[in-house]
Amino acid sequence: MKAVVQRVKNSKVSVNNKVISEIGIGFNVLFCAEENDTFEDADYLIKKISNLRIFEDNQGKMNLSIKEVNGSMLVISQFTLAASTRKGNRPSFTKAMEPKKANELYEYFMNGIKEEGIEVKKGEFGEDMLVEINNDGPVTIIYDTNNKE
Repeated sequence: MKAVVQRVKNSKVSVNNKVISEIGIGFNVLFCAEENDTFEDADYLIKKISNLRIFEDNQGKMNLSIKEVNGSMLVISQFTLAASTRKGNRPSFTKAMEPKKANELYEYFMNGIKEEGIEVKKGEFGEDMLVEINNDGPVTIIYDTNNKE
């Protein structure tokens, strides 16, 4: 399971030229479930991301979590994070989880974030989306549950 977390001033997602979700300060999370991922992988990401301390404190150090700044998350499903680029010039997406199971993990992840007390907005699973990200810093953190330790 992969997640790309970007600290944002604001972010929004549109489908068919209509904004469907938007947030102010918080995280834009690009989420990808791969073929062998489990609910335990999602639990790991829920814990790590909901407690990630990348917002600045009064001394300008990245020391505060999204909870401490009352931020929100915009979570976007993005199967292309499963791309393999090892051979040729056209990526292979064979490691991406089949859509029904991937959507279950996507929803599970977002529900887990909500249970942490964080407001969650989302994209539309399986749709072509336009995502506007006003990355703050820029600060971008990449998680891959295949590389936990």
